[in-house]
Amino acid sequence: MHNTMEQYTLDTAMLRLQEITGILEKNECDLDMSMKLYEEGVHLVSFCSKALADCKQRIIELGDLDTGDEDHDTL
Repeated sequence: MHNTMEQYTLDTAMLRLQEITGILEKNECDLDMSMKLYEEGVHLVSFCSKALADCKQRIIELGDLDTGDEDHDTL
């Protein structure tokens, strides 16, 4: 993999996903490299999904602090 997941931020992970997508779309690498890139992409998608879920939860919690509301269906 290009980096370990701990070295990524959401922004850098998204940029790496774009880079991987571009490489795979050009179809210029062999099957082994394509599989490694695909695997890295799967890990990055998982990382990004978790990061976005964490951000959403923080927003909900901050909203609860602001309003004292415990209803989380607004987001």
